[in-house]
Amino acid sequence: MAEIDVDVAVQAGEFTLEAAFEAGPGICAIFGQSGAGKSTLLRSVAGLVAPQRGRIEIGEEVILDTDEGICVPARERRVGYVFQDDRLFPHMSVQRNIAYGARGAAQPEASEAEQVVAMLGIADLLDRYPATLSGGERKRVAIARALLSQPRILLMDEPLASLDHARRERIMPYLERIRSETRIPILYVSHEIDEIARLADTLVILSQGRVVASGRTPALFARTDLGAWLGQNGGGVLLRGIFRHFDPEYRMIEVDLDGYTLHLIGPDDERDLPEPGTNLRLRVHARDVAIALSPHGDLSVRNQMPLVIEYIEKVDNAYSIIHGLIGLQPLRSRITRKTVDDLGLHAGMTVYALIKSAAFDRRLVREQHGSRKIHAWRSGSQDD
Repeated sequence: MAEIDVDVAVQAGEFTLEAAFEAGPGICAIFGQSGAGKSTLLRSVAGLVAPQRGRIEIGEEVILDTDEGICVPARERRVGYVFQDDRLFPHMSVQRNIAYGARGAAQPEASEAEQVVAMLGIADLLDRYPATLSGGERKRVAIARALLSQPRILLMDEPLASLDHARRERIMPYLERIRSETRIPILYVSHEIDEIARLADTLVILSQGRVVASGRTPALFARTDLGAWLGQNGGGVLLRGIFRHFDPEYRMIEVDLDGYTLHLIGPDDERDLPEPGTNLRLRVHARDVAIALSPHGDLSVRNQMPLVIEYIEKVDNAYSIIHGLIGLQPLRSRITRKTVDDLGLHAGMTVYALIKSAAFDRRLVREQHGSRKIHAWRSGSQDD
């Protein structure tokens, strides 16, 4: 059953938003360019915008149904909201800022508060004030405050937009932990494709107030008709593999990809290694995939997997995209048109995809949800 079920129509001046989608547990990313209606959609779920027509269901509770005359007030929707600007109170310490999030809600148990603080790595910041924090630290505090409000759903409106690349990279693991260690559904607005590829379980693509496509993120990345919105030009795919083994001597890991073995560089910290059997998401750019007619044992490229060519797409006068399958999973390779002709490549042909281990992100993105150490507060004491 869907954790989130949204179908709304909003008229805001000359702009009209009509969006309908469902999403399961984890992070549902709302993706699109500026003006697509992403923030309007979030504000509708939060109750800050009144749709002219719509129905919104979170878990098993209907918070909006215009046909039935249901409209739960914003203050009663138990929504945790993380804005682009963190909106921390400058005169309050970090401790008081995050405690403020619980005002008007059933107070979380001390252990739950400690888990949130530990999960976001802010224990050493509790006595400090917002003016003394870095951008990434302020963002983590804002997220902690939202989580401690005991939300039924967490809304994040481009939470990393104000951070530079380095700070974004540092805060991403914390967002991954929220995804894997909580049972709170998350709507995550972004226009950055790298964030979406790494974080989103479900993806909703908005354009000019309409849903272009929605569904599981790997499935949408595999679609060739969405390049104009995903900005990939046929480039990237998300592969799904299973973690099998780690070799500490060489810091290499083995991942099962539909019966074939991928060799990847392991994370810098062995504590970030998943348990054997964990499902992983691996992003691969077409530019990082070479093609050979046969496997070669005398190359430094360890990942050499059979690829069945589905079709060849001419990109321009210089390049083509090879669309193929490894097992049942799609893979693309961007090579020159001359290489296509020299190798005699054609649809139905089996070749070998060569992918360097370094082409994969060292951070292992888990597809499945973890132990959920922080329980769903929507089933907490105030509802019992």
